[in-house]
Amino acid sequence: MSDSPGAGQTGFVPTKTSAGILLFHKANDGIEVLLGHMGGPFWARRDDGAWSIPKGEYAPPEEALAAARREFAEELGLPVPPGELIELGEATQSGGKVVTIWAVEGDLDPDAVVPGTFEMAWPPRSGRRQAFPEIDRAAWFSLDVAATKLAGGQRPFLDRLRGALS
Repeated sequence: MSDSPGAGQTGFVPTKTSAGILLFHKANDGIEVLLGHMGGPFWARRDDGAWSIPKGEYAPPEEALAAARREFAEELGLPVPPGELIELGEATQSGGKVVTIWAVEGDLDPDAVVPGTFEMAWPPRSGRRQAFPEIDRAAWFSLDVAATKLAGGQRPFLDRLRGALS
């Protein structure tokens, strides 16, 4: 018998997992982080709470760190800058997804970002599928401003980064 959670239970839905890399650099006013504005029609007219750490889903046997690196490159079209990774741990988002994040110090020009795309039915129930960028823009934000821009379930990583750097 398997000892994994929910094994043998009918209707068990495995926990979704996601991993990402939070890029940061030191600016005159302190620490800044690079965030991506979520793409697609749902987020188009939203700003506060509509930005994300470059991240994405993965499933075993893929390792979380390998997924974090892959997702960074897929979402931004650029590799993770070299540097020492700082493990920021896990957080569970409101929908139950468990997100694991690492931080790395480095620079990246937001104008150089070439985002990956995803497809969805749009308009809803139209039967038409359209491609949208995973992120429609990227920008650097101070930790305080990032706390308002970032989706709620990812905000704990900002405090963890602040703690790791102090």
